[in-house]
Amino acid sequence: MAERDAWHTWASRGLFAFIALGIMFFHLLPLETTPRGWAAPDLMLATTIAWTIRRPDHLPVLLVALLFLIEDLLYQRPPGLWPALMVLLTERLRLGEAGYRTMPFLQEWFYTAFLMAASVTLYHVLLSVFFVDRPPLGLSLFQTGATILFYPAVVGALHFLIGIRKLSPGESETSGVRS
Repeated sequence: MAERDAWHTWASRGLFAFIALGIMFFHLLPLETTPRGWAAPDLMLATTIAWTIRRPDHLPVLLVALLFLIEDLLYQRPPGLWPALMVLLTERLRLGEAGYRTMPFLQEWFYTAFLMAASVTLYHVLLSVFFVDRPPLGLSLFQTGATILFYPAVVGALHFLIGIRKLSPGESETSGVRS
């Protein structure tokens, strides 16, 4: 039983890494050759938040840091700041994870929208403080809004396609079975 639980945890971690790398790959594909005036939703951010709320034990902090650092390097952003903010965000979500089990989805959606907006705002403020070139604020606000709007679709995909769901209050943290 313990080997099955450990295998399930590692398989879930591998699946998250595969999904994250797939998101990065498709984001880098040159589907358009002209610059566009809008930004696609940050599916990596939405997936990470949704996965952390549903199964925090399957998403270690080092995996989050590594994948977001890879994303920074691939997207040619200043390396380290966004991964640090994502580590802080996921750790904040881990601290209150017992409360998310009984939280209705609409409340979760508003809370995650606040966290996404706060993270992007803090990112822009810190880039300004360190005099680093930053993306246009309007584009970042559009992307954050699109990410917030896509969050329910990401949660639905995790729940219905992959089977990642919130643990109910009576379920074990590591096994996903009632204790």
